[in-house]
Amino acid sequence: MRFKHLALAAAVALSSAGTALAQTVTLKFHTFMSPQSNVWKDMHIGWMDKVEKDSGGRIKFERYPAMQLGGTPFNLFDQAKDGVVDVVWTLVGNTPGRMPRTEVFELPFMMTNAEATSRAMWEYVQANAKDEFKDVQLIALHVHGPGVFHTKDKPIKSVADLKGLKMRGPTRLTTNMLKSLGAVPVGLPLPQIPDAMSKGVIDGAVIPWEVVPSVKVNELAKFHSEFDPKLPALYTTTFVMAMNKAKYDALPADLKKVIDANSGIETSAWLGKTQEGNDPRGRKTAEERNNTITRLTAADYEAFRKAADLVDDDWVKEMSGKGINGKQLLDTAKALIQKNTK
Repeated sequence: MRFKHLALAAAVALSSAGTALAQTVTLKFHTFMSPQSNVWKDMHIGWMDKVEKDSGGRIKFERYPAMQLGGTPFNLFDQAKDGVVDVVWTLVGNTPGRMPRTEVFELPFMMTNAEATSRAMWEYVQANAKDEFKDVQLIALHVHGPGVFHTKDKPIKSVADLKGLKMRGPTRLTTNMLKSLGAVPVGLPLPQIPDAMSKGVIDGAVIPWEVVPSVKVNELAKFHSEFDPKLPALYTTTFVMAMNKAKYDALPADLKKVIDANSGIETSAWLGKTQEGNDPRGRKTAEERNNTITRLTAADYEAFRKAADLVDDDWVKEMSGKGINGKQLLDTAKALIQKNTK
């Protein structure tokens, strides 16, 4: 009789172990990017496919681009924090004021290339701004390739050409930069660009080349102005991929390891590199329409850089007002970018 009880207990234990081993988890991934965008197809789907494969199919994703689960791009971070969804990808700048230390990477003429700068951003946050993401399980931080001017009716060949133009910017620091260059800044989420440009709400926008086709800027703009990509970029935008903390904590240990293996500095670098890698494809769509693409000179570059200098100073002063050593953070971010670029 005793052996029967032992056999039964062993069978129950094996059954429970098998159930735990076979446990599958479905995660809802939510973002504002369109299903036609390179970001969705190459970065988001690429990341989800790898996680599913690495988990042996035990992690599965429900995939929701274009805010299909509701809300606006400004709600995404809180949707992950509050458990409305499980994983999000969004702009750090969609939560203005909540991540002040992290936004240093959005200051003008900081970014060298997206892979190196994304590595720098991950390192920087781990040492200087980890508490800004304490309410979520942080998966990755990255930036996009060089920001470019795109205008409907007037080419941008000098700082003076921006005077009075209504230009869309993605975040508050980029709109501050546009203002310093003489433009009238208009803060808009990416999906609103086509409607705003077609209706004359804006005269143009700053976005990287890779996203141009997904918001039809190659069709709506006649003129595009870029700097030499070997020089630090006019601007870049910071992005975060984050998971609901409770959902992560509830994962079996082996599935946590899968998420961990697809998080961190290497994932951040891959996202940045992949996004910038699609810049030539986006640029080609403007070329194919015979749009005018202007490569600004080194002298022009210095003029733009000088005009934007005050944006850094203002950010440092603003941080000081919050009891944060902005100068130290700016120097740290620059040093990390240079280290990773080398």
